[in-house]
Amino acid sequence: MPKTGHPIHPMFPQFQIDTTFDLSNYLVERKALVEKALDSSISIVYPEKIYEAMRYSLLAGGKRLRPILCLATCELSGGNIEMAMPTACALEMIHTMSLIHDDLPAMDNDDYRRGKLTNHKFYGEDIAILAGDGLLSYAFEFVATQTQNVLPQKVLRVIARLAKACGAAGLVGGQVVDLASEGISQISEKTLHFIHTHKTGALLEASVVCGAILAGASQTNLQRLSRYAQNIGLAFQIVDDILDITATTEELGKTAGKDLAAQKATYPVIWGLEKSRCQAQKLVDNAKAELEVFGEKVMPLIALADFIISRSN
Repeated sequence: MPKTGHPIHPMFPQFQIDTTFDLSNYLVERKALVEKALDSSISIVYPEKIYEAMRYSLLAGGKRLRPILCLATCELSGGNIEMAMPTACALEMIHTMSLIHDDLPAMDNDDYRRGKLTNHKFYGEDIAILAGDGLLSYAFEFVATQTQNVLPQKVLRVIARLAKACGAAGLVGGQVVDLASEGISQISEKTLHFIHTHKTGALLEASVVCGAILAGASQTNLQRLSRYAQNIGLAFQIVDDILDITATTEELGKTAGKDLAAQKATYPVIWGLEKSRCQAQKLVDNAKAELEVFGEKVMPLIALADFIISRSN
């Protein structure tokens, strides 16, 4: 049964949460579908170690937000879960690659991810690098070979979109600027915006848009969904910055306070916590405004936008 009422938001007490859509049940069901598909996507064959390392991080848990967004926008646009699942899995493979590489000593140098030892701590730096490389290349193979009942032109558009999102024009470019900005006492808001719209936002936007592309959404609706994704992507990163300060290592499943220790510029550093919270809420409100034309089918995306700022990890 749908939940009712408007409880107070735990991180943003001045706002209320719309709970008319049962997001908890939706997330449980969709996450289970994604986990099953991911588990069957990679088998362990010779040389076993690399496949074990790929599976170790890919199946380590997490919110599975990117694949769930992909499935949701495909269904919203008239498609179905089956046609979108290979792309949904590929998005998680690419995201996992970015986490494996981000945790390496040459980058963020983290020991834990999702409550487990990071890949390089478990398998060594050499295998961790190769596991990330393996997941990245396999993501595109998986979309190309496993997508069914979709026109080849649409599959090609998805592959191109994914490639741009994870390359120098996307998360790689964002990571480069992020690394270059460490230890600098003051960076501009414009630079911080570039880092996060590329490092975090690009793949989130691809997650939303690719599901709609597969289902044949109109260009107008793709633009609406793209703006929705840009807003929730930046809100997601602002909340990440807030949680790095306010949450514990146990809550996050990774080391808390890493941004401050590395002297990284974050939104709370530039704006303060209160303004950061307000800006995150404003972005979520803007995201939901882009969805008004879609009708009741859009409830999962509205609820997911609210989830962005209500999460605790």
